[in-house]
Amino acid sequence: MKKYNPGFTLIELLIVIAIIGILAALAIPFYEGYAIRARLTEVENAMATVKSAVSAYREERSTWPNCPTINEVSNSLGVGLRNVGRIDTISIVDGVITVTIRNISPLVDSKSLILLPNTLSSDGSFNWTWGWSADFPPHMRPKK
Repeated sequence: MKKYNPGFTLIELLIVIAIIGILAALAIPFYEGYAIRARLTEVENAMATVKSAVSAYREERSTWPNCPTINEVSNSLGVGLRNVGRIDTISIVDGVITVTIRNISPLVDSKSLILLPNTLSSDGSFNWTWGWSADFPPHMRPKK
């Protein structure tokens, strides 16, 4: 005798769809957060390039460069940032590198990331620490 197999019941299909919906509802916010952090990493990497150029300038001339616009950063330090579409403005004043962000997410757009030089000893050596505008989301801030 042949057994008839009708397939899945409607309840079983609805349970599978509900499980997929719950997993998607949990996964999408995590994905969006990681996508924002990845775009912020592009800005941080561009700032690291500028940091290296500022450090070299400081070593050669014993003074900090003053570049209040992205054009002056490109011309004075030789760092091409015009193609980094996530940087709205950049300025370097007394060694402090300040970048205003754009085209990432409304969560971080028009907020600032800052790299601050800190003198370590009398020999003039220094390291860099991160700073940010007061309204920068805490969970999106660069690691110190």
